[in-house]
Amino acid sequence: MLASMWCNGSVFGIQNSFGLMFLSLLREFGSEHDSDLRFRTSWVGSLSMGMIFFCSPIVSVFTDIFGCRITAVGGAAVGLVGLLASSFVKSLGVMYFTYGIVFACGCSFAYQPSLVILGHYFKKRLGLVNGIVTAGSSIFTITLPFLLSSLLDKVGLQNTMRILCIFMFVLMLAGFTYRPLLPTKPSSSQSGKLRMSKIFNRNIWKSVGYRIWAFGIPAALYGYFVPYVHLMKHVEERFGKDANKEILLMCIGITSCLGRFIFGSVADFVKGVNKVFLQVASFFVIGIMSMMIPVCQIFGGLIAVCLLMGLFDGCFICIMAPIAFELVGPNDVSQAIGFLLGLMSVPMVVGPPIAGFLRDKLGSYDMAFYLAGIPPIIGGILLCLIPWVEARHRRKDKEAQSKEQGADQKMIEHQKPQEDVKNKDGDSVL
Repeated sequence: MLASMWCNGSVFGIQNSFGLMFLSLLREFGSEHDSDLRFRTSWVGSLSMGMIFFCSPIVSVFTDIFGCRITAVGGAAVGLVGLLASSFVKSLGVMYFTYGIVFACGCSFAYQPSLVILGHYFKKRLGLVNGIVTAGSSIFTITLPFLLSSLLDKVGLQNTMRILCIFMFVLMLAGFTYRPLLPTKPSSSQSGKLRMSKIFNRNIWKSVGYRIWAFGIPAALYGYFVPYVHLMKHVEERFGKDANKEILLMCIGITSCLGRFIFGSVADFVKGVNKVFLQVASFFVIGIMSMMIPVCQIFGGLIAVCLLMGLFDGCFICIMAPIAFELVGPNDVSQAIGFLLGLMSVPMVVGPPIAGFLRDKLGSYDMAFYLAGIPPIIGGILLCLIPWVEARHRRKDKEAQSKEQGADQKMIEHQKPQEDVKNKDGDSVL
């Protein structure tokens, strides 16, 4: 659990702190007042975050074939090489490759096994454990910027990246703890069919509940990340540049961390709680809070909105893996999570630029935030179908089992008179 927590913290702590390195990159390659350079440099961070999720379907295949330990350790090693190489780069074009692709792909290969391995060790408390593990990203996101600010001022960008390589080295060591406990699938060398099942697991798509979940969540995310990207600029336009806008991100980070502990515990220990409905509630609240952002005319109102948004963001994140385990089972969960994260990469990249386009056309972010609240609500409505579909599937299984038991009972009753006749004739029934 602690190894997985370190993985979540180091991967997303570094990714979420890119804003600080962004300013240093601008000074390194030109001027922070150059709008064209700002646009080109911002793609380094966007490409890096997008690649973590885009690579997930490939990572799931590697996890099924080579196991969690080899995949995680190898990914951390690649991430270490990419980050170390980025510290020597003097060109923005090369930085796209070393940081945006190599480092990000390494992080992706290290991150996904940290979620999959938890199902090998925890069952009753899987929700709470996922809450603790995913809280690592919130804790690192809150604390790491203070460290990075100090390092960037004292030792510069290149040496700061080299110091961050220590996080990736520890991540390699953490990967060695991922010893699988669940029984492994048959070797893929036995037949071509088994080999293909490792590369593309069709079992996950046989679950109607998983299919709804895998497309409902990306549908919700088209507006989900808009406040995280554009809220700071909206605050500057509404309340002035001197507004203490950083406190809003801190509110989101703190309550998101708190929400992961609270809702992870609720999912495990409160009887009758449906994890899917918890996720539905989180989407509804986040959608409504997005629509409330333009309505807030006082800064205190925005703080309240961000506190609620962070709390239910933690709810959404901490129960993703437990829902995947319930829908497809522990043996197929790797590709189930992988394909979901891969599908999530599209709305993560598309949603915020659309909001920026609306801001440029309409002159304010108001309409962008109103529209951003609609996809989470639609996604939540789609997810409401999952419990109904799963209950219907269980009823059909019970009916099939009862029919089989009835048929077996009839066979037993039919065979019993024949055995009685043989016994009367003195024949052995053996």
